[in-house]
Amino acid sequence: MKRTLVVIAAVLFVSLYSFAQQYTIQQYLNIKSAGSPSFSPDGKQMIYLTNATGTSQIWLTGATGGTPKQLTSYEDNIGFARWLPDNSGIVFGKARGGDENTQFFWMKPDGSGVKELTSDPKVRHNFAEVSKDGKKIYYASNKRNRNYFDIYSMELATGKEEMLYQYDGNVNIAAVNDAGTQFVLSRAGVEKSLDNDLFLVDVRTKKEVHLTPHTDAAEFGNVAFLADSILMTSNDKREFEALVQVRQKNASGDDWSEANRSSEVTYSPNWDVGGVTLSDDSSMMAYTVNNDGFSELYLRKIETGGKPLISTVSKSAEQVKLPAQGVVGGVTFSKDGSKIALTYSSPTQNGDIWLYDIKSKKLTQVTQSDRAGIDPKSFVAPSLIKFKTFDGREIPAWYYKPSGSNSAIANLGSMASRSGALEANAKVPVIVSVHGGPEGQSRPGFNSLFQYYLSRGYAVLDPNVRGSTGYGKTYTHLDDVEKREDSVKDLAAAHDWLTKSGGADAKRIAVMGGSYGGYMTMAAVTLYPDLWAAAVNTVGIVNWETFLQNTSGYRRRAREVEYGRLDRDIDLLRRISPIRKIDQIRTPLFVIHGKNDPRVPYTEAEQVVAALKSRESIVEYKLYDDEGHGISKLKNRLELYPLVADFLDKYMK
Repeated sequence: MKRTLVVIAAVLFVSLYSFAQQYTIQQYLNIKSAGSPSFSPDGKQMIYLTNATGTSQIWLTGATGGTPKQLTSYEDNIGFARWLPDNSGIVFGKARGGDENTQFFWMKPDGSGVKELTSDPKVRHNFAEVSKDGKKIYYASNKRNRNYFDIYSMELATGKEEMLYQYDGNVNIAAVNDAGTQFVLSRAGVEKSLDNDLFLVDVRTKKEVHLTPHTDAAEFGNVAFLADSILMTSNDKREFEALVQVRQKNASGDDWSEANRSSEVTYSPNWDVGGVTLSDDSSMMAYTVNNDGFSELYLRKIETGGKPLISTVSKSAEQVKLPAQGVVGGVTFSKDGSKIALTYSSPTQNGDIWLYDIKSKKLTQVTQSDRAGIDPKSFVAPSLIKFKTFDGREIPAWYYKPSGSNSAIANLGSMASRSGALEANAKVPVIVSVHGGPEGQSRPGFNSLFQYYLSRGYAVLDPNVRGSTGYGKTYTHLDDVEKREDSVKDLAAAHDWLTKSGGADAKRIAVMGGSYGGYMTMAAVTLYPDLWAAAVNTVGIVNWETFLQNTSGYRRRAREVEYGRLDRDIDLLRRISPIRKIDQIRTPLFVIHGKNDPRVPYTEAEQVVAALKSRESIVEYKLYDDEGHGISKLKNRLELYPLVADFLDKYMK
């Protein structure tokens, strides 16, 4: 009888696996997305970025939809695109081979007449804003010194560049007033992670006023000028980002000194406010709230009147009803303020552009990104779960289980309990995917690779271990410097939850991640080598000492405040480096890197691969000469991810 049950269960499992695999990995990798909308000045058209051709390029469509037209066709991804408000053209930026040294370009609205605005491939340019009249752009650049950024403006008609602010550190423009006479500068902190300061700078006199004096680590962003005040988000003296209005007490002059200004919190939910954007006349604002990972989208009026002019943010807000729970980004107003465009995605909806008519309150889909013939009903949405870790804290995570498998697996489990056999087969193999950052957050947007793994019978756990953003300032700082490996303990707790409560096979749980998630993967297989059946490290850090020595100069100090300083914390950095525990690795490992990576140099991958090969450990390696911090080009993804899938199958099934 027991043998019969084994055979029946095996047949059911194979049948289930075959049923789940309706589509190829090539189809999943060819699922497209669209984002970053920008309206034409008359509001009748918009440009956007889509990877329809394999890299993100600029496309043009009607604001309410229609037949799209491709405007650019480069081998490398376009990083941003803005339609100039005077309709003189479009500015956009792109880097080469993933090196992140973005250069700026201009073209006519029909895509013709492309000309370079900057042309030094060794210099990085960080785009900030277009002037109100469309004649200038504002940006930060490290052209003076590769380790620092200064602030520039450029006249688009002549290409004339002007340095507006020089600083030996990391700065960028947060906002420019309509007249172009003042800008708000964001300066990164040098002693604490996730800390910055804002300064109001007079373009003519170069005089600066410190707007955000504070003591503990705090973030200030989403800055915008109003008639008498400056709007921003801030988590100073609070856990979450709130809307804050900084105004002059005496608004008759231009005195922004600390004695003549006050700050008012205008909206403070128990989640982070972000994505703040204003209409062209500053009479309305749109913003999102990150509610446990899901986006909520709101509109709020701004009343301006009196003498001197006083701007008042409305106490009431209108919530835009989304198609389903998901993630919103790229929100922008049409010039007349009657519509907003946005990017929306969910676990079962690939990213697309949507249009919201403010008067009619109607939300419509503008782009229809291709799903490569895959039925969207086959896509799986996760459950939001929380598991306890070593110190009693709850760690939030998104848990995806293979569609259609739950009832079959439950039946197998029932059979196993009666027969005493097949207990392992009644449980699912699981991939634990760790996000990068560490100042990042796994959110329930669309992930084609997750969907592919699910179709092959894997479950996916996507945790937000300590150090993740979105859950309050205290939580974000729980992994700073000497507490680094506490976050790895959270991965061990995830494994424990999966085996006890998640229906996972304890011997078939893999860990993978990219960038900082790559470090977490390597730390997991060195600190807890017996837990993992397989591991995939993409552009990950393996040696904190060499990483900080070799990363781009402008990034080193910014990263040291999070990870530890070479001149102060070298013993700690060496102690927590996975390369120092290479003898502990017993997990089959797949290592992936881009040779042009300016953040985590590919030599990090070379170190661990060489060390494991010298020990005759199981390691596979793919290095891409035309990629940077991640593998983004479709041709490379089509080659790589079937290899990763086969690797997982080999050691997980």
